Amino acid sequence: MTIYIGNLSYRATEADLKAVFADYGEVVRIVLPTDRETGRMRGFAFVEMSEDAQEDAAITELDGAEWMGRQLKVNKAKPREDNRRSNWAKR
Repeated sequence: MTIYIGNLSYRATEADLKAVFADYGEVVRIVLPTDRETGRMRGFAFVEMSEDAQEDAAITELDGAEWMGRQLKVNKAKPREDNRRSNWAKR
């Protein structure tokens, strides 16, 4: 499972996220997407932890929490859809 973190401060770094999520268990991977043109953070991130129970605990505790001046939206990430392929198939 992967955790989605939305409404993230643009100042947040990978180290910041690791420090917060490490309170709930072992962080396996963090992805901070950036805009291709500007290189600026897009205001959301993905975190993977070693165990589902740890991820569930982090979601329960952090969803709605205020961090870096913003109220976080934390939930299970939805599987990525490849819109290019589905649009192509419709033609």
